[in-house]
Amino acid sequence: MITGFIALYIIMLAGFTGYEVIARVPAILHTPLMSGSNFVHGIVLVGSMVALGHAETKLGVLVGFVGVILGAGNAVGGYVVTERMLEMFKTSKKDA
Repeated sequence: MITGFIALYIIMLAGFTGYEVIARVPAILHTPLMSGSNFVHGIVLVGSMVALGHAETKLGVLVGFVGVILGAGNAVGGYVVTERMLEMFKTSKKDA
């Protein structure tokens, strides 16, 4: 029971810290930051797949499954957003 509270505490601290760090990033650095965060989201996805594979209870399987779904969506969405941001910097070709 106590480990559940510790895990919840760690998740809350990580969420608060992540919000505070991202809120202070200048707009010019968002593209490199997204590339780095996509890497981290890939690691989170692998970790959630490992946790899902080792889950022994229905609650553990549910949490692992939700983690895999959210991690995959976050990683894919991050790459889509990064690609769209990089498209803005490409020169447009005019038809002559």
